[in-house]
Amino acid sequence: MTVPSESSLEQTQELLRSLRRKEGNWVQWGQTCQKLQKSGFNPQTIFEETGFEPIQQNQVIVAAQVYGGLETNQASDRVLTHFAQKGSDSLYELRILNQLERVAAAEFLVEKTIDSEGAHELAKAIKDFSRLSKFPEGFSDHPGDTIAYQCWKNARQKSDLQERSRLIAKGLNFAHSIPARQQIEKLLTDFSVNKALSAPRLPLYRPDEDTESPRIIPVAGKMPISKADFMAVPMSNELGKFRLVKFSGTGVWVAIPSWQVILEAQDAIALITDSEYLIPESSSEEILIIVDRAQRDWQVDSYFLIEQDGELIFQWFPEPPTEKLLGRMILVLRPKKVLDEDFRKDLWQLEE
Repeated sequence: MTVPSESSLEQTQELLRSLRRKEGNWVQWGQTCQKLQKSGFNPQTIFEETGFEPIQQNQVIVAAQVYGGLETNQASDRVLTHFAQKGSDSLYELRILNQLERVAAAEFLVEKTIDSEGAHELAKAIKDFSRLSKFPEGFSDHPGDTIAYQCWKNARQKSDLQERSRLIAKGLNFAHSIPARQQIEKLLTDFSVNKALSAPRLPLYRPDEDTESPRIIPVAGKMPISKADFMAVPMSNELGKFRLVKFSGTGVWVAIPSWQVILEAQDAIALITDSEYLIPESSSEEILIIVDRAQRDWQVDSYFLIEQDGELIFQWFPEPPTEKLLGRMILVLRPKKVLDEDFRKDLWQLEE
């Protein structure tokens, strides 16, 4: 175990003191919190020593990183000066954007004096716009046009004239380019309603019959077969409610009934997750998701697996996406409900 040097301990204490006294600006607080966490301090300990709550530490650390990116990518002095004094909550919202998008968004936030709530809306508008396969007619990727596009799209879906008028006014206020303004102005005389597409229902199913929950058994081969080959078959163990099979070799399998959707899959892969991941208001239980990796062409009525920030997530796209699709969700399987698993095994009880 390495013993920290005296100078290292003094430096750590100085960092804690500076946070406790709130010396410098919020950017320096974020950098200090990050240094302390990298040196081994967990957020709770930093909170107890300095009064900076863990959620606040996370915000200023991330926002300070965004601010550093603004400096690196030569944001204007006006923007850097503004955010050096305040606005960590606004810069935190820009974390989902790339470096150049952050600079453009930060410039727009300062120009329009937009608060953190507006920053959240702006970041989402820019991110959603960047996922479109091509620019919508009349709209550019300027931050103002991306919000204007969202207002235009939402206004077209509203039949309520008051809400529609509010969105049109908001879009005109944020529109940057003349073509974008012209697109929104057309809504002043065009009162047709384009209903929004609803996200498709999840392909949920819960087995009811015992025959719908098959059991996987290892196969030794075709007879005649030697004793050595027979004894070489590894023992399998079923795991969890979905009866996954794992043995001493490599690989894990799960038994799925031969429904048509499974038979048609060319490259089916199973993933296990908690139900809250897809169905937030559901009771907690494990669910099994089947993805066909061969189906990578976009369909409006399906969910697809994509990579985001180094992790795989499921996403529905109302329009053709720019992200690489890794496979289409073809089935979401809930475990069969069994009131008493042991009771089902005792046949003599069933006979009574």
